[in-house]
Amino acid sequence: MKSCLSLICLLVVTAAAWADEFTSGDVKIFYTVQGSGKPVVLIHGLHSSGAMNWTMPGITAALAQTHRVIVVDCRGHGKSDKPQTEDAYGAAMAEDVVALLDHLDIRRAHIVGYSMGGMIALKTAVLHPERVQGLLLCGMGWLPDGSALQGFWEHIPVRKRLLGGSSGSACMKGMARLAVTEAEVKALQMPTAVIVGDHDPVDRLYVAPLTQIRPGWPVTKIAGAGHLTGVVKPDFRDAVVKAIASFEN
Repeated sequence: MKSCLSLICLLVVTAAAWADEFTSGDVKIFYTVQGSGKPVVLIHGLHSSGAMNWTMPGITAALAQTHRVIVVDCRGHGKSDKPQTEDAYGAAMAEDVVALLDHLDIRRAHIVGYSMGGMIALKTAVLHPERVQGLLLCGMGWLPDGSALQGFWEHIPVRKRLLGGSSGSACMKGMARLAVTEAEVKALQMPTAVIVGDHDPVDRLYVAPLTQIRPGWPVTKIAGAGHLTGVVKPDFRDAVVKAIASFEN
């Protein structure tokens, strides 16, 4: 009986979902909204989409049982516009998040990002801390400004044919502009947590440096999860729901 009631609740929530788009600067941004309650914005990873990263694994529906869940397709991805130049990406992707909040008349929201989305989420928190109620970094940690990791994204060789054409190449190189400084990270005051797979190289490259400067931010490691497989793990979905709830306690 309990499982049947849960299924009915999920079906009702799913039926209430709706999709729309708005313009951030001159770029059309697609998004969906599902559920009601305190707002949560979900930002997907590189070469993914909101549906693929969050909705298909059931994370959107799980959160929408208690929250208003906004799932965005980042510029260059999904159903959003795909600018062709590097300057159109980087920090502009964080500004899209704030523009979406303005469009929906939302003052503050929990911001959740996976992989590239985690870089965008952290950049959003640094640039607009007053708009972020809680920050959840998934499959990502800290991209330090001036680091070798930033240089990697600036100079990474890309094959446009494999990455969705010029927009895919531009987005990858533009990710270097999502880097933030140690001082900026240390200045953040909103509740923050990290979720990463225990087989994910991001744990060593990005999460470990973050824990050195923000040791108080809790890190949840998903057993048996790599970078690409983390989002489909039920334990990952449950950890996201738990982290958001912890921001409100």
